[in-house]
Amino acid sequence: MPECQNCGNFVTADYARVFTPNGVDAPRVCPQCEDKIRDGASVREARSTRRG
Repeated sequence: MPECQNCGNFVTADYARVFTPNGVDAPRVCPQCEDKIRDGASVREARSTRRG
């Protein structure tokens, strides 16, 4: 199963397929990451903490 490069949590293969470029199996950030978020094609620091 794919793993997030930032936090190490497992992500589904479908999530990795949609949110990573071709040829990359592990996303740089996932929904479980509290300190970073996806911002278009890049990753940035979260401006506020996420609430779960």
